[in-house]
Amino acid sequence: MVTGDHQTLALLLFSAFVAVTLGITTWVSRNRHGSTEEFYAGGRLFSPMENGFAIAGDYMSAASFLGISGLIALYGYDGMLYSVGFLVAWLVVLLLVAELVRNCGRFTLADVVAARMAERPVRIAAGTSSVAVSVLYLVAQMVGAGSLVALLLGGTGEAARTWTVIGVGALMVIYVSLGGMRATTWIQIVKAVLLMAGTVALTVLVLIRFHGDIDSLLSTAAERSGHGTAFLGPGLRYGGDWTARLDFISLGLALVLGTAGLPHILSRFYTVPTARAARRSVVWSIGLIGGFYLMTIVLGFGAAALIGSDEVRASNASGNTAVPLLALDLGGGAGSTGGTVLFAVVAAVAFATILAVVAGITLASSASVAHDLYASLRRPDGRQYSEVAVARVAAAVIGAAAIGLGLLASDLNVAFLVGLAFAVAASANLPVLLYSLFWRRFTTRGAVWSVYGGLVPAVLLVLLSPVVSGSPDALFPGVDLQVFPLQNPGVVSIPLGFLAGWLGTVTSPEPPDEARHAETEVRALTGAGAV
Repeated sequence: MVTGDHQTLALLLFSAFVAVTLGITTWVSRNRHGSTEEFYAGGRLFSPMENGFAIAGDYMSAASFLGISGLIALYGYDGMLYSVGFLVAWLVVLLLVAELVRNCGRFTLADVVAARMAERPVRIAAGTSSVAVSVLYLVAQMVGAGSLVALLLGGTGEAARTWTVIGVGALMVIYVSLGGMRATTWIQIVKAVLLMAGTVALTVLVLIRFHGDIDSLLSTAAERSGHGTAFLGPGLRYGGDWTARLDFISLGLALVLGTAGLPHILSRFYTVPTARAARRSVVWSIGLIGGFYLMTIVLGFGAAALIGSDEVRASNASGNTAVPLLALDLGGGAGSTGGTVLFAVVAAVAFATILAVVAGITLASSASVAHDLYASLRRPDGRQYSEVAVARVAAAVIGAAAIGLGLLASDLNVAFLVGLAFAVAASANLPVLLYSLFWRRFTTRGAVWSVYGGLVPAVLLVLLSPVVSGSPDALFPGVDLQVFPLQNPGVVSIPLGFLAGWLGTVTSPEPPDEARHAETEVRALTGAGAV
């Protein structure tokens, strides 16, 4: 049980991190000149190592730290597939998009596509999809924050959970509105260092508890899971009938392909001065992220072995509190000084993780609203506002939407929620990005059809899936609108996004602009003319 000492110490550490990050934001807001490039890209002044840490901080979210470890603690091998999928996805980013995106764009995904297309329809489509992905991703972070505070208050703090989600939303608006990309980047760097240090410490303690014997760790986890050796093999979550197996394929596709379409990850490539620096940033981030996801496997099986799957599920049905409970046990158990300190540190690190990630996502989505949607839809004869001012207002609106949806989805696993965001990103953003970079004949109609052809089916299939209604674990368990049997739409919506882009191109009445494509290709491959 979480005691008053845990609450006090964890809240003190929460407050310390919030104070430090608000100090960074205030300092940055006093030392910037307010330009669009400063707000969106931090002046493009970050080194590859700094940006690599920031990318890792952006990517290693509450879904990774809380959700994946919880899924492993509950489902063993099948939960571990999330770790593998998130890690392998970075190879797609490194090999296909990092350097080319840095050369072709300025601030957002739409910049890359609009470089060789009619700007207005492409920017509206890409901006819409970027906001949709970002809001889904934000919901997962809000759910993680609520679960953490509910555990901290002994599972009795529904009101506190609500106020925590509102508080996280308010803080992310402050970070983005005052500090822009530069403050957000430094917050992510600090968070990445804290998260890696905390994860390394917990991993070492788990291995020490089992004297470095991995076999003993796995066999104990299997024994205490209640599933025996089935816990260590495939099929516990994604086995059985064809629906579960297809759901696994759908999830794998979404995780591996979705990263390259995440707006807040793509925007990080614009914060470095050159394409070579962007590629080196990804190399740094792969090292950090690779080590982190290997450690989440140890933490997940460690929670199953030391806490037991039933106790993890009793604390939070989706497993989101497995790591804090593991920290409590490793430190000496409830009531011990070591347990109190370690639990508080892990809770504070998890909270820091949530704050940093929501700041990055909010910045990327508000940039899409201002730089893509507002710039395309504003009337020439109407009152003109600066993009930065619009982005600040958009941050507040997006924050409010994320708060509402986060409260609604409070009982879903955060890693699962992020899987949905990845599916939408892979369906709507990745096809148009790859077509724009590599297909000479690609046209404006193809780009617009590609975005909507992936986005609309992905969102619609989620709304008609067991995630929303028709099952005991759904958002609305008392309603049954379920038509689509899979929980993740990726296996259907990702091919539809690519198909729509191809179909729009081959039926397009206007020919592709060969001159603009040639110019974009040269810039993508050489960096000549890149901002």
